[in-house]
Amino acid sequence: MTDYLLKRLAQVVPTLVFVSMLIFGLQQLLPGDPAKVLAGEEQDPGVIAHLREKLHLDEPLPVRYAYWIGGVLKGDFGESIRTQQPVLDLVLQKLPVTIQLGTMAFAIALLIGIPAGIVAAIGRGTWWDSAANAVALWGISTPNFWLGILLILLFSVQLGWLPASGYVSPLEDLRANLEAMIMPAFVLGNALAAVLMRHTRSAMLQVLSSDYIRTARAKGLSERVVVLKHALRNALTPVITLGALELGTLLSGAVLTEQVFSIPGFGKLIVDAVFNRDYAVVQGVVMVTASAYITLSLLADLAYFVINPRLRH
Repeated sequence: MTDYLLKRLAQVVPTLVFVSMLIFGLQQLLPGDPAKVLAGEEQDPGVIAHLREKLHLDEPLPVRYAYWIGGVLKGDFGESIRTQQPVLDLVLQKLPVTIQLGTMAFAIALLIGIPAGIVAAIGRGTWWDSAANAVALWGISTPNFWLGILLILLFSVQLGWLPASGYVSPLEDLRANLEAMIMPAFVLGNALAAVLMRHTRSAMLQVLSSDYIRTARAKGLSERVVVLKHALRNALTPVITLGALELGTLLSGAVLTEQVFSIPGFGKLIVDAVFNRDYAVVQGVVMVTASAYITLSLLADLAYFVINPRLRH
């Protein structure tokens, strides 16, 4: 397993280098001059020249990239143009909020999607299968912002059970935190549950038709043991990849949901940074997001290694 891990790490490092170059290069194509933004309304040429020198904007692109990546390797992503705060501090402030939201959404998706996929595969052709597919189609086709607005109208406006928006730290009030996060978590988890259900059903149908499953049944094993111990373990292999990538999507793509529920997470941070042309924040957030995707992909490969003994040979 050590050799396998070293090989995967050898692939991760050049991937991260390429991603960092892509992020920095594409960032330079965006319109606007950070020095003019910082100079304010007066646009004094002397101030602009000083700021361009301070921010290395008068240097060639490769030199600017070297300054930036050198800082990133030291944990310095630069400073926000608007707030003058270190980008890393802003990321560390917002990241726990989005991690909690993504984790809760992922848990909801797992609790709904995988059991529904198993039931649909076992009851193929029955009304259970049709009902599960109908719910999955509804989940995939429902826009997150529309579902979020409906939930707010029902549970906040009509019933008054949950807060319509806002965020409370779990360290301050755990109950208020869960009440504020449950609706946005369900909105995100709903779509992912539908995707997981479809993939779990497809993988289970393929595994259940395998020879070793027929052999297990011929030995007199109970259907529960055949499905949960023999079939599900092998069917989970492709689902793990999907789950890891979708978790990365939850951590980076919850922009609309965070906007609808006014949650101060990663999505709101990057939207504000784009509107304010705060390029250092945009670069930092995208770099952290890309690193999370690559890390989750690596963890998914390691999970393959643990679940499927054939990969060890």
